[in-house]
Amino acid sequence: MLATGLAREGVTVVSGLALGIDGVAHQAALDAGGRTIAVLGSGFRHLYPAQHKDLARRIVDKGAVLSEYALDVRPEASNFPPRNRIISGLSMGVVVVEAGMKSGALITAKFAADQGREVFAVPGPIFHRPSEGTNYLIQEWAKAVTSVRDILEELNMTMVAEQQEARLTIPKSTIEEEILVQLQDTPLHVDEIVRRTGVETAQVVSALTLMELKGLVRQVGPMEYRSVQETPTPYRVQSDKNGEGKEE
Repeated sequence: MLATGLAREGVTVVSGLALGIDGVAHQAALDAGGRTIAVLGSGFRHLYPAQHKDLARRIVDKGAVLSEYALDVRPEASNFPPRNRIISGLSMGVVVVEAGMKSGALITAKFAADQGREVFAVPGPIFHRPSEGTNYLIQEWAKAVTSVRDILEELNMTMVAEQQEARLTIPKSTIEEEILVQLQDTPLHVDEIVRRTGVETAQVVSALTLMELKGLVRQVGPMEYRSVQETPTPYRVQSDKNGEGKEE
C-alpha cells in the first residue's frame, strides 16, 4: 500500500531487493508505473537473492540496480549493514514496516538518523515480534505511519507534480541559490538569512515564497525555513560487533 501510493505520487522507492518487504516494495512501485532503485549487498555476478533476478531486470528498466561491491563479491552477511547506509543515503526518508530488535531494518534506521534523514515506522501489536523494532523506533524518535499521506506531508511532498511544474516554468534565481547555500546545515529565520546573504528583506521573502512553491524549502516555524534538498551526509561504515549484521 505504501509503495503503491508513493509511486503514484511520483516518489522513487529505494530498497534492498531482499525477500519479503523489500521485494514487495519494488514490485508494488513497478506495478504502479513508478520508479524504484535496488541496492545490492553483493556484486552483480552474484545477484542476491537469486529468486529476484527477473525482478531486478524489471527494476533496471524503470530505475536502477546499484552495488558498491566488485562484480564477483558474494552476498556475505557482513556486506548488508554497509549496504544499508546507501539505501538511507539515497532517500529523503526511511520507512520501517516490520523489524525485530536485531534486524537490518533497524540498522538502516540508525544510518538514516545519522545522515539527517526522516525516519518513519509502522506501528503494530505490542506482542507481535516483527513489530518490536517499529514500536521501539516510534518510542525513540521515528514518526508513526498509518497512511501514505503521513509520509508525504512530513516530507513536504503532497504537491510533487505541481512543484515539479513550478521548477520547470520558473527558473532558479541567484538569490535562491544563495539562500539554499545558507540553509544547507540548519534552519534559519528570515532575518538571519537577510544578514548572511546581504539581500533586502522583501527580496528574501519573495524568493522564499517561490522556493516553497517549488518544494525547495519548507517553513518550520514563524518566519523560519529549512532546505528540503539538504546536502547529503558522506556515507559511513559502522562495525557490527553484536551479530546484528545478518540481514533478516
